[in-house]
Amino acid sequence: MLTHALLAFVAVFICFGGNYLTGQSMLERPLVVGLVTGLLMGDMRQGILMGASLEAIFLGNVNIGGVISAEPVTATVISTTFAITAGVSKGAALTLAIPIGMLAAFVVMFLKNVFFNIFAPVLDRIAAEGNERKINALQWGTWVFYYCIISAVSFIGVLAGSGPVNAFVTHIPKVVMNGLNAAGGLLPAVGFAMLMKLLWNNKLAVFYLLGFVLTAYMKLPAVAVAAIGIVICVVVAQSDMRYNKLASEGVKSNQSSNAHESKEEEEEDFFS
Repeated sequence: MLTHALLAFVAVFICFGGNYLTGQSMLERPLVVGLVTGLLMGDMRQGILMGASLEAIFLGNVNIGGVISAEPVTATVISTTFAITAGVSKGAALTLAIPIGMLAAFVVMFLKNVFFNIFAPVLDRIAAEGNERKINALQWGTWVFYYCIISAVSFIGVLAGSGPVNAFVTHIPKVVMNGLNAAGGLLPAVGFAMLMKLLWNNKLAVFYLLGFVLTAYMKLPAVAVAAIGIVICVVVAQSDMRYNKLASEGVKSNQSSNAHESKEEEEEDFFS
């Protein structure tokens, strides 16, 4: 399992570190992390399925300031690795992802808010000296150090947890495993509920009801519902652009007519 632990380390480093290195290009989303982990572990299909399920769970995950509710990269990598290499069922792996993400969030908050603050006065002193070479060295050095520590969480978790997880899974009663699978199936609904709590208003309610009808009663697949949603977004965007254009033209016409009227009034005052 040392190889799998090293691959988990690489997956976290690529997705978590690469996300901020490329300007937050969404590499840290579970959908991408699951794909990368699946490719490294040799089971891309399972990685995509795990990433899609965890994306639904962490869809409403919001980080405010230095407070991180959950860390999805480590959770996705460890749970996907266990699902591929340890034979853990998808539902049980999804259930494991929540506590793993919360534990990793504590590590990230400690590193950001406590540990790496010791480098702030060092950076201020180097910046006051105007030593650009040392500034770049400190920046890249702390970047590598920071993401190596975070990636080490997945490395240790996979390396130390593979044996116990294998033994644990083989001795889990069937009724308990069925319960874990049921809980894993409910977790995506919790993620969507968190997202709806942030975005819900009366204007969006009609689109939610439309999606519910299309899925529950017309039995359309998710891809078809997503395509309909894209069409609706394009139509609404075009309508808003047309409305804004008409509004701006109306303002310009009103301004020109007011200017013309004021000019006529000035001429009448001049000749009177």
